[in-house]
Order: sequence, then C-alpha cells, then structure tokens
Amino acid sequence: MSEITRQDVLAYHTTGRPGKIEVSPTKSLTTQRDLSLAYSPGVAEAVKYIDEEPIHIYEVTAKSNLVAVVSNGTAILGLGNLGPQASKPVMEGKGVLFKRFADVDVFDIEIDAKTPEEIIAAVKAIAPTFGG
Repeated sequence: MSEITRQDVLAYHTTGRPGKIEVSPTKSLTTQRDLSLAYSPGVAEAVKYIDEEPIHIYEVTAKSNLVAVVSNGTAILGLGNLGPQASKPVMEGKGVLFKRFADVDVFDIEIDAKTPEEIIAAVKAIAPTFGG
C-alpha cells in the first residue's frame, strides 16, 4: 500500500458530501400516501401496535439493526484526550465498518461527559433507541 498523506485523508473526508455516513430511508417516500404512511397520520397505527405489545418495535422500526457507537473522545486511537468533536471521524469510521462488513446501521454519538457515571447515564438515557 502506498503512503497515505494528510492531504489524501482530508481530501477523502471532504470531497463531495462531508463525512462518511448518511441516513437513508428504507421505504418509498415518493407520494403523499407514502408520506402519510411513514409519518402522520398513518404512523399512529405503528405506535399503537408497539403499545399493544412492545416486542413489535422490532417489526416496525429499525431498532433491531441499529447500534450506537459512543465516545467522549478521551482515548482517540493513541492520540489521547482530544474531546468528543475530534473523535467524530473515528466514530464515523467505526460506523462504516459495521455497515460494510456486518450490514449493521450505526449512529455515532459523541458525548460531553467526563466521569464514568456521566457516560453510563448518557448511554442508559439513549438505550431505548438501539437494539442491534
């Protein structure tokens, strides 16, 4: 493999749409009907379905294939504590690895938390979103 320069890396990350990840719909969203099914008023039926039996969340949402990659930026790939914002490229990189090699959807989440207790509280608070 040829040497990778800083210019190569920055060009890779900034060319086209910045970053390495995006959110894309899995259902058609081309008509008014599609929009009504995806959101209001139709989505209320999916909400009620989950309310009837919470396990249904795995049938009607992306939860079963969605994970969080969380960092507070205190240990960035041997670079040390550079904070949550500096960790974002690494977290996006982990996300694309999950997607490319396991087809698992990822939200990278960078948190401004210092203590283990703060990190645990933040992750617990968002845990209902994820289930993959």
